[in-house]
Amino acid sequence: MNIRSSKKMIKVIKKVRAMQKLADLLRREGKTIGLVPTMGALHDGHLSLIKKCVKASDVTVLSVFVNRLQFGPKEDFGNYPRQFAMDKKLAADNGVDYIFAPSHEDFYNSDFSSFVDVEGVTKNLCGSARPGHFIGVATAVTKLFTAIKPHKAFFGEKDFQQFVTIKKLVADLNIDVKIYSGKIIREKNGLALSSRNAYLSDDERERALVLYRSLVEAKRLFIAGEKNALKIINNAVNSIESQEIEIDYVKIVDINSLADIKRIGEKALMAIAAKVGKTRLIDNIVLK
Repeated sequence: MNIRSSKKMIKVIKKVRAMQKLADLLRREGKTIGLVPTMGALHDGHLSLIKKCVKASDVTVLSVFVNRLQFGPKEDFGNYPRQFAMDKKLAADNGVDYIFAPSHEDFYNSDFSSFVDVEGVTKNLCGSARPGHFIGVATAVTKLFTAIKPHKAFFGEKDFQQFVTIKKLVADLNIDVKIYSGKIIREKNGLALSSRNAYLSDDERERALVLYRSLVEAKRLFIAGEKNALKIINNAVNSIESQEIEIDYVKIVDINSLADIKRIGEKALMAIAAKVGKTRLIDNIVLK
């Protein structure tokens, strides 16, 4: 039986139990299941992950689920872009076999009370800026793994902390899924692709470019011999604030633990989170 679908045969699955039954069938048939977890509003960054997954798997499942648990009380859950019809078309055009799109009520039962907390790597960066965010992420991803039962899962490096968190989660809980990453996909001007870019006005999009430019300049300074993290950070802060952007954090951290470092060795991660207007954007670069 050939499970791989053409774009006309893509199937949407809305129930956890139905997804589990399908996953069991595919596994019995010896199919390798690949998962690309998303909250929808697909862009070229998502599509790059889908293409990697399709190439590496017999069956590709795209999850589309805006996970309420990872949004804070004053964040944009209600306004987060939702465009399921377009997402379905893009998924079909790029080789996805199944879309798993459960309702909140089916995914989290009415008396849901079990949560996954990955400590250590979630304490810094967005973990400190958005309390509870990574508990929501880790809980949802764990539930996606138990519903879809993938052999492989693909995450983008734009949210580098999320990628590290999921790798730690899988290692700590002995979850039998291999985690792959995809590089940050950018617009021609350098702006990292994000579903939230849709919120930006033309002026805000122009000012947001300073985030990437600051990261590129940081890498240039590092390659030129600057190892003092604070000096590189301060240079970026000055550039970003010159564009009247509200900084959440600018940090240089250990590439594995994500803890702050004062002096850069052979490799480190520089990460930025900032509000451009009302839109919170993140970006990062590896200094090596």
